[in-house]
Amino acid sequence: MAQEEAQKEVTPTVASEEKAESEKEEEETVVAEKVIVPSPEELEKKALAEFKELVREALNKREFTSPVPVKEEKPEEKKPAEETKGEDKTEEKKEEEKPEAIKLEAKTDAVAPAETKSEEKEAVSDTVAEEDGTKTVEAIEESIVSVTPPENTVVSEAEPMEPEEVSIYGVPLLQDERSDVILLKFLRARDFKVKEALTMLKNTVQWRKEIKIDELVEAEAGEEASEFEKMVFAHGVDKEGHVVIYSSYGEFQNKELFSDKEKLNKFLNWRIQLQEKCVRALDFSSPDAKSSFVFVSDFRNAPGLGKRALWQFIRRAVKQFEDNYPEFATRELFINVPWWYIPYYKTFGSIITSPRTRSKMVLAGPSKSADAIFKYISPEQVPVKYGGLSKDIPISTEDTVTEAIVKPAAKYTIDLPASDACMLSWELRVLGADVSYGAQFEPTTEGSYAVIVSKNRRIEPTDEPVITESFKVGEPGKIVITIDNQTSKKKKVLYRFKTLPISDL
Repeated sequence: MAQEEAQKEVTPTVASEEKAESEKEEEETVVAEKVIVPSPEELEKKALAEFKELVREALNKREFTSPVPVKEEKPEEKKPAEETKGEDKTEEKKEEEKPEAIKLEAKTDAVAPAETKSEEKEAVSDTVAEEDGTKTVEAIEESIVSVTPPENTVVSEAEPMEPEEVSIYGVPLLQDERSDVILLKFLRARDFKVKEALTMLKNTVQWRKEIKIDELVEAEAGEEASEFEKMVFAHGVDKEGHVVIYSSYGEFQNKELFSDKEKLNKFLNWRIQLQEKCVRALDFSSPDAKSSFVFVSDFRNAPGLGKRALWQFIRRAVKQFEDNYPEFATRELFINVPWWYIPYYKTFGSIITSPRTRSKMVLAGPSKSADAIFKYISPEQVPVKYGGLSKDIPISTEDTVTEAIVKPAAKYTIDLPASDACMLSWELRVLGADVSYGAQFEPTTEGSYAVIVSKNRRIEPTDEPVITESFKVGEPGKIVITIDNQTSKKKKVLYRFKTLPISDL
């Protein structure tokens, strides 16, 4: 009994100790797992190192260049097996037709030399056995044919191939630190799957060779270039410093430019040329550099879904850019999107097929387009065509734009101060128009009279969108601009101004 009770006391103790050890091991495992898990930066660095090794190996093996087919020397013409077989049968037939005496004589001549050689071999063997008493090695070696090459013979070895030199977007792969930023783009496009990224890179290099990208970049613009430039152009930068590229899908309605496949292909070549020039102008010096674009795609008056062939061309063109210029879009703004496109986008997907690119997209209808643009691009950087105040390319960012909201059924005043005699100039735009505008100069000095600069007038949607005016100020004061909004909707006002001393005029 005493032993049983002692055993009972020991058993729980052992069990508790084992449980404690097990829990301790689990805790250590959890801690170890927490320590082992690398950060995203470390994973990215590791993937880049692996990718560079694969690229280096591919360059050494010259895998980026398609092998040139070698012309093989034509072998001597041989007669077909059937003809040969026929000839053999003819010979056999002739042989059968010979007289028996001739056949017997030929057979005897053929056998005789073999018998003679056999007799001579037996005689030599018997002589060696009689002299030595045993079967000697010399007798065996005489029957072996030597395969050792002569001493003076030189065995030719294949000459080692020089590593390939491959450049992409004007940057030599692995020979320039800037190529790291480019390789990271291919890695991100394939979710850091190194082998898939390598395949994508090889395909891009091959595509660039097929279209002769260097020749395309240097090619002179065709007759249609001036019209193409109205459709796609680079203009200004966003708030973070990325170059902005605008595209107008409504221009595809131009039948003179896009009436057939040949003209569409001309546009595609021109578009690739523009893209390549813009890409080569980017800064790839570091991951923090602005090495991507903001794309603004305008759907105003875009072709309807009935233009199936045209939309197939657009999808094909967009796919080419996705595959061969990966991760070059930091933002994709779709503005003036028609009502039919939003359900089409949700149901069937966008013309942008890459999930990473689609995650960067912003869709805005006609009433929200200006707000969508100004969220990412300052008004002074946005062309007048798209609601901004920028008229020139390249643009100046010295005079920043101020934004204001005019409430429904209310007036809003803007003061532009002038402390000394000067020329005061300003630009103003009311998005949506349908308001009244007026301006006058109010001097600071008592007893001086106010001067009407611009009489109150109605701004219609058909009027010039940007109001540009100047006033020569002879004494300290201010220009007071009044916006009268009698509609039921709020209006956004954009304006900027600058002063120049009279001496500079």
